[in-house]
Amino acid sequence: MDVSRRPLKKVCIVGGGTAGWVAAALMAEHLKGRLFEIELVESDDIGTIGVGESTVPPFLQLLARLGVNEKEFVQQTQASFKLGIEFADWRRKGESYFHPFGATGAPLDISDFYQVWLKARANGYQGALHDLSPAAVMAREQRFSLPHEHRGSPIAGASYAVHVDAKLVAAFLRRFAEARGVTRTEGMVQDVIQRPDGFVESLRLKDGRTIEADFFIDCSGFRALLIGKALQVGHQDWSHWLLGDRAIAVQTENVAPPRPYTQAFAEDFGWRWRIPLQHRAGNGYVFCSRHLSDDEATSILMSKVEGAPVVSPMVVPFRTGVRERLWHKNVMAVGLAGGFIEPLESTAIHLIYRGMEFFFRYMPDTDCDPALADEYNRRMIADFEEIRDFVILHYCTTQRDDTAFWRECRDMRPPESLVHKIEMFRANGALAEGVDDLFKAPSWQAVMEGMGVRPRSYHPIVDRIPFNAVPGEIDRMKGVLDTAVGALPSHGDFLKTHCPAPQVERAPIPA
Repeated sequence: MDVSRRPLKKVCIVGGGTAGWVAAALMAEHLKGRLFEIELVESDDIGTIGVGESTVPPFLQLLARLGVNEKEFVQQTQASFKLGIEFADWRRKGESYFHPFGATGAPLDISDFYQVWLKARANGYQGALHDLSPAAVMAREQRFSLPHEHRGSPIAGASYAVHVDAKLVAAFLRRFAEARGVTRTEGMVQDVIQRPDGFVESLRLKDGRTIEADFFIDCSGFRALLIGKALQVGHQDWSHWLLGDRAIAVQTENVAPPRPYTQAFAEDFGWRWRIPLQHRAGNGYVFCSRHLSDDEATSILMSKVEGAPVVSPMVVPFRTGVRERLWHKNVMAVGLAGGFIEPLESTAIHLIYRGMEFFFRYMPDTDCDPALADEYNRRMIADFEEIRDFVILHYCTTQRDDTAFWRECRDMRPPESLVHKIEMFRANGALAEGVDDLFKAPSWQAVMEGMGVRPRSYHPIVDRIPFNAVPGEIDRMKGVLDTAVGALPSHGDFLKTHCPAPQVERAPIPA
């Protein structure tokens, strides 16, 4: 064993916001302040992009990893619960479908429920797939309860995430991290000082101060001060598949109790979101600037929001893609500095968490062994590509041809990895699943079905099940689920009873 190893003594995080403070909080809790010093540098003059206000179920694992009380977090971030996403007008105008979190149905014999349902449909059964999803039925009825509190009930098959106020999340995690020894330095990075071998040695702030560290985590957003500007790591551009490159975001008053799901409305040149929190709603329009101007997109968004605006609309330019290497030399990019897919399916915070999870797995010494960085990059880029394919699926399978934007989506050639997934699914509902994918079979099945991608047949093994009783068993499962959901409180009542957030007094902005 090499006893001359030189462990990291200090890690510097460049940039705050959600990415920076997730990284800081995880290191502070995971390492318990015993391995190295953690310093975060951010400037109050650079605002947080507060667009990403929705999460996926693994976000709750992040909270558990930190030891954060979920109820306290929901209250302090004005959060609401999220059972999935409703998609309207994506396949064709006037049609909608739901992407639920968690299981759909229950296995029959050794077969996946979806395969049994496929055979039932082939034999004339008319019931919809989402009628057997506890999350979808709860969302439809706008009811909610914590699934793990309903063992033995079909409710237990649901999963959930949360809608959050991004700026409150960053503030929550900052308090958490600072209480565990993270040092915050206010300042703006002016220069990045590198050693002859290209490693970053130190940062020079605008006021002349110098900050040294052994390892740097770049959370500087799309500016990518270290990974991009200093180390000149290239960027894979995915804009030929993901056409949206700008968003207009605005917050509005709530006009009704918050729904327990995100809404994604396909518009003529992109799509519009609605994310309900306890104290307000987040709204936005993701669009392609080749087809629509900022003023036009803002006008469309403001004509369709519910409730009076409480802030002025904000323009958020972005680019889709990922760095060719997310970890290079002694710099690791997390968050927007490393890559961005787009807001659909709410995966930005998840990729921050995954980036830190792999950092702990492959944590280097000061030499930053390239073998560790190579494996980190392989795993993280695979995660980005898996999510990229899932998001592109929503676009490339559209049957809309009413605008140039949707025709371009319909006619694109998707990534070969996605082409393979679609071809497998069309055969008999089979899925090319990875070992540790974010989106499991029920998610792919829900979106494929919702977008009209139908298997030509079902898996042959389903034929081992005596079929005569199957339609009746599916109807029985549906009845049990409907009854269980009917006994739950409304989502609004659940929030008021179990985790009400503080009241926020805020006057609407003048029209």
